Amino acid sequence: MSTPLSSKIAVLLSGGVDSAVVVHELAQQGLRPDCFYIKIGPDEDEEWDCSSEEDLEMATAVARKYGCRLEVVDCHKEYWDRVTSYTMEKVRAGFTPNPDVMCNRLIKFGAFDEKAGRDYDLIATGHYAQTEWIDGEKWLTTSPDPVKDQTDFLAQIDDWQLKKALFPIGHYRKEEVRQIAEREHLVNAKRKDSQGICFLGKINYNEYIRRYLGENPGDIIDMETGKVIGQHRGLWFHTIGQRKGLGLGGGPWNVVKKDMQQNILYVIRGYEPVKAWSKEFSFHSFNFLTAKELPSRVSFKIRHTPDRHYADIQKIADGTYLLKSDYLIQGVAPGQFCVIYDEDHHKCYGSGEIVL
Repeated sequence: MSTPLSSKIAVLLSGGVDSAVVVHELAQQGLRPDCFYIKIGPDEDEEWDCSSEEDLEMATAVARKYGCRLEVVDCHKEYWDRVTSYTMEKVRAGFTPNPDVMCNRLIKFGAFDEKAGRDYDLIATGHYAQTEWIDGEKWLTTSPDPVKDQTDFLAQIDDWQLKKALFPIGHYRKEEVRQIAEREHLVNAKRKDSQGICFLGKINYNEYIRRYLGENPGDIIDMETGKVIGQHRGLWFHTIGQRKGLGLGGGPWNVVKKDMQQNILYVIRGYEPVKAWSKEFSFHSFNFLTAKELPSRVSFKIRHTPDRHYADIQKIADGTYLLKSDYLIQGVAPGQFCVIYDEDHHKCYGSGEIVL
């Protein structure tokens, strides 16, 4: 994928192997982008184990190897003001948010653009996604690596952000990126991929929530018998479809409902209980990346897995749609994003928030 030599490009260099290969790919085209490391981790006096110091060392080494300028952009306040507030507002209300989705919209293509990206034609990242010009419009399209494809994480960015987005490794599979990094002797060629929320490092997501919302114990009730079978420490630690970490014997147990007013967690026993699955649900506030209407027949995802599902779509209000899946889907939860693709699972239309 060639990029115009006249383009002024900013690379978001994270310290990982993917963004390092982005710099290599652009350098191979005769480009010398400016590199930026976005700081969003906890304050220096926080007790949390954050790998930001090692990340910055890796990013510095990669930028130096290719003769690129590296600048640290502090988006710490913006992250905590925007992404953390979004996350806590949703979990407090009983929903299942996705902080990494909103980090792309609000920080990587948002706050960064406000602070440093406005002078650049393109913002390049190491996401496994592609962009294609189809009938004169720029579309977000899927990666050939179904396991690593990250279009679902990008489906909430604004249309103007998509126009500036560049994904130089999106046409590769992960193993190919590793091979390039090892061949070019990049310092982070064998570094493990990060897991979970981008800044938490080894910190558990529940600890992140507990820090802001504390605990609020309540009953766990078997939906089939109506009996109290345990206690939870707060409904915000659980999500619809959850099957692990409930602390209940005689399972497996599935979370099927949260009553926020009564502070009750409802569960049902079994490996494949029908009540834990859904075939129809709605989503609202749909964020269109390119086209402004959805086709009646689509493929979709509700979580970051290689699985794709197929459904019919019906518009029921402005920005609100009813989805009728071809088959039952496990763990559909309000607050999750439903990401919509064409029937070939190639073009990504965007995403909307699930309501039940």
